[in-house]
Amino acid sequence: MLWAVLLPMGAFAQVAGMNTLSVLDLSASARTSALGMNYLAVWDRDFNVATDNPSLIDKRFANNLTFNYVGLFSGSNFASISYGFEKGRLGAFVVGMRCNSYGRFEGYDEAEQYEGRFSAADYALNVAWGLPIDSNFSVGASLSPVLSSYEQYTGLAIAMNVAGSYVSDSKQFAATVMARNIGAQILTFDGTTESIHFELGAAMSYKLENAPFRLYFSANELQKWDLRYEDPLYPTTSEDLFTGEVATQSPIAAFADNLFRHLNAGIELSLGKAFFARLGYSYRKAAETRSVSLTSLNTSGFSFGVGFRVKGIDIAYSRNNYYLGKAPNFISITTSLDRFLK
Repeated sequence: MLWAVLLPMGAFAQVAGMNTLSVLDLSASARTSALGMNYLAVWDRDFNVATDNPSLIDKRFANNLTFNYVGLFSGSNFASISYGFEKGRLGAFVVGMRCNSYGRFEGYDEAEQYEGRFSAADYALNVAWGLPIDSNFSVGASLSPVLSSYEQYTGLAIAMNVAGSYVSDSKQFAATVMARNIGAQILTFDGTTESIHFELGAAMSYKLENAPFRLYFSANELQKWDLRYEDPLYPTTSEDLFTGEVATQSPIAAFADNLFRHLNAGIELSLGKAFFARLGYSYRKAAETRSVSLTSLNTSGFSFGVGFRVKGIDIAYSRNNYYLGKAPNFISITTSLDRFLK
């Protein structure tokens, strides 16, 4: 019965470039998703930036609370809740919970006898810490124990993120370097230890002075250069049916294809002080999920969303296209509890 759980997980992992425990990799933030990123490097009052990027946690987010929900595929759902607080010289902290529910399944034994329905989910506790070094540099780390419950199988893992950020004096430029998912499984399902997807990446953002938009860039999977694989629908080699000669992709084309699989880009447009429009693009996602149909408009790899502020509450929505006709919907609601305590 375990294959019924792992199959949808594997399908999602192939698209997003993950191995096990997707709950550690998927950002629940609607803003981050709209820009096509795993995390953001930007200095503003969006608490969700700090929940994904611990090096940007500071006292600005004390008593902030955020809730995120993602409607995934085939009954799968992802949700998170986080709270920020400060402890003086020790720095600022974020605590939260994440749950990735893969839905409910029909269970059968080897003789195809129905055994009832069961559920599968990952639950992650997130404890994160951030500390400014000076007015420009800051560091942070987060620790996440993850409990996996798939029918009668249970697993336990622990992972850590470590990050460092630079923010210019004007706050118009910010950059982050992060090592994600440093850890291992502690309890396995059947005695077989599976690797957690370690990733080294970087992100930056820049806003031109007086410009109504900000540009975002990220570089992912820096620990591994070759992200390509042989797609039978789009082979890198072809054989001439008449001469038998085999043509291969040029080295320049192969280099460019691999390079752009590491890069994401996004833009955020400020339409006044309380409304934002966002657009992102992932070449890798587009390359791995493109359609073979020449008549279909391939929007995979694109993401978009909006955000607005109403009476001290920030609400964001985004849609991230993984392939034709299927796109998760992200919703984020963030506020400061101070406004209710006054």
